[in-house]
Amino acid sequence: MPAPATCPCGGASFATCCGPYLSGAAIPPTAEALMRSRYTAYTRRDEAYLRATWHPSTLPPTPIVSDDEALRWLGLEVKSSLRLRQRKANLPESPDADTVEFVARYRVDGRGHRLHEVSRFVREHSGGESRWYYLDGTFPA
Repeated sequence: MPAPATCPCGGASFATCCGPYLSGAAIPPTAEALMRSRYTAYTRRDEAYLRATWHPSTLPPTPIVSDDEALRWLGLEVKSSLRLRQRKANLPESPDADTVEFVARYRVDGRGHRLHEVSRFVREHSGGESRWYYLDGTFPA
C-alpha cells in the first residue's frame, strides 16, 4: 500500500485526490476519476460510496465489500481510457459514455493477484448536475 498520506489510487494525497469524492464534497469529473475513487473506496471498504457510484440498472442487491474479507489492495495501474484512444483515432464518441482499462493488484492470504478489467461508465444529467456511474466491466484474457 502507498504511504498513509498518499492516495490509494496513486495520487499525491488522499485529501486532494479521492478524499473529496468519498466525502461527498466533490463529484468525479471524469470516468477515470470515478474509477480511481472507486478503487480507493474498495481499499477503505466504503460500501456506501461504491453503491452510490454504481449505476442502478446493474447494482447488485448483495453487499459489495465485506469486513470479514481477508483481502488487501496493493496498487492500481490505469492502462487506458477509451475516449483518449478514440480522440487519437478520430472516431466518433459519446460524451456520456466512457471506458477505462485498469489493473488492480491485491493480496489474499499472503498470495498476490491481479484484477484486469475494462470498465464501462455512463454519465447522467439531472438538475443541472452531471454524474458518472460505473456500469459494468469485462475481464480481458
